[in-house]
Amino acid sequence: MNTLFQTEPAVLVLEDGTRHVGRAYGSLGTTLGEVVFATGMTGYQETLTDPSYAGQIVLQTAPHIGNTGMNDEDPESRRIWVAGYIVRDPSRVVSNWRADESLDDALSRDGVVGISGIDTRAVTRHIRSAGSMRGGIFSGDAAAIDAEEQVRLVREAPQMAGQNLSAAVSVAAAEVTPATSERIGNLAVLDLGVKQATVDNLAARGFDVHVLPQDVTIEQIRAIDPVAVFYSNGPGDPAASGDHVELLRGVLDEQLPFFGICFGNQLLGRALGLGTYKLPFGHRGINQPVLDKSTGRVEITAHNHGFAVEAPIDGEFDSPNGYGRVEVSHVGLNDQVVEGLRALDIPAFSVQYHPEAAAGPHDANYLFDRFRDMVVAHLEKKNA
Repeated sequence: MNTLFQTEPAVLVLEDGTRHVGRAYGSLGTTLGEVVFATGMTGYQETLTDPSYAGQIVLQTAPHIGNTGMNDEDPESRRIWVAGYIVRDPSRVVSNWRADESLDDALSRDGVVGISGIDTRAVTRHIRSAGSMRGGIFSGDAAAIDAEEQVRLVREAPQMAGQNLSAAVSVAAAEVTPATSERIGNLAVLDLGVKQATVDNLAARGFDVHVLPQDVTIEQIRAIDPVAVFYSNGPGDPAASGDHVELLRGVLDEQLPFFGICFGNQLLGRALGLGTYKLPFGHRGINQPVLDKSTGRVEITAHNHGFAVEAPIDGEFDSPNGYGRVEVSHVGLNDQVVEGLRALDIPAFSVQYHPEAAAGPHDANYLFDRFRDMVVAHLEKKNA
């Protein structure tokens, strides 16, 4: 293991000048990004390989990280995407029969600069009070850079607001995963940072899953003769994704059934004519309570988002862009944030969280069944 007993210095610097001195973890050097915290006590491999974290320095609120190592079966994508990684106590040994390598080796392999040995609780409380902000990790020789220069570099880094990161995480060419149950038809998935568990869940519902590049056109979607369209999770500001919104409006105009998650929820909101805004510190973790208004059931769900949709929580309202009646289907119980949208006059719905939820929880997995049932009902109506 490269960094088990790492003694190289490291410092976390926030844009307001706050500094935390610790030890290097992973690669040595400098990294910049938006500092956010994730509250999951497990599933760090899925967090690290979630493309939605591109451009972000992720702090784990759980104090002990790395004890189960990393394996070749659980990655959610082809690489680690976080811009940087912050942990309090990295495990000195790997204790799991499934492990293929240590977490610190994986971070070093993918060039991820991290820091350990700092008071992560203090950083979390600061972000909760002041809001997510830009930060930088400086380790090895970079830790000795003048403190004022480090702050200057952090403040010159781009804000997350206004960034379109879809091209950085999307596939370059279409990839197809065949259905693993009774086939329904082709599903067009716009890859804005899709996770493997999502693809697997869709294939298990009878879809031949066509994962398409983020710059695909409506004509290219039509060419695969899809029975429905799906927008994935992903990083960036939904207000900077106008092309994806226009593409989705084309999908809705053609009455193709639509399901979106996370970033896809925000883009459905914009396609319907609603606004989006940046949350103070976002929702990231696997323990977020959400109310399904249609059933009254409270679900514990997995989240990773820093933006949300603006919409009235109660009652129906008309889509400003002419798509009929809409309602907020799910609400976050911590802060009353919109967590789902349902169009009542066209076959479209979305949620702000991750129903595939690897490594859990699985309370919201039924949404894939709801999507399958909506597509089947639409096809039956169309063919009647």
